Amino acid sequence: MLLHSPQVADGWNSLLGAVRQRMTLPADIRELVILRIAVLNRALYEWVAHEADARAAGLDGRHLDALRTEDAATHPDLDERQRRVVAYTDAMTRDVHVPAHVFDVLRPHFGPAELVELTVTAAAYSMVSRFLVALEVEPPTGTGG
Repeated sequence: MLLHSPQVADGWNSLLGAVRQRMTLPADIRELVILRIAVLNRALYEWVAHEADARAAGLDGRHLDALRTEDAATHPDLDERQRRVVAYTDAMTRDVHVPAHVFDVLRPHFGPAELVELTVTAAAYSMVSRFLVALEVEPPTGTGG
């Protein structure tokens, strides 16, 4: 779909290439954020495209099931760091504004660069999910969609 606008596709690939391959944010956290946003924004294509990456990064079926629940930010199958990341992702995605107490509890788990990268990941994949949902991009047949 992006190839209808090559200049947008070029910028998109640069941004998402940096998010996916050139940051210090741990891969499991990146994929946790991406899958949570896929759930919140009902972006099935995004989930299907990232589930294998999430598993390769160390998330298992329990983690994935937890991300699909309304109460993922308090789900016992996620560890403390993961729950705090989910709460942050939920606030950014649902409300845009993140309460100070939600942001502050991330500080013991992430340095300043990782906090920026976490925020960029959530923002970028909110954009991705909104693009996919608005244009009704569906996963290929036979890919779990």
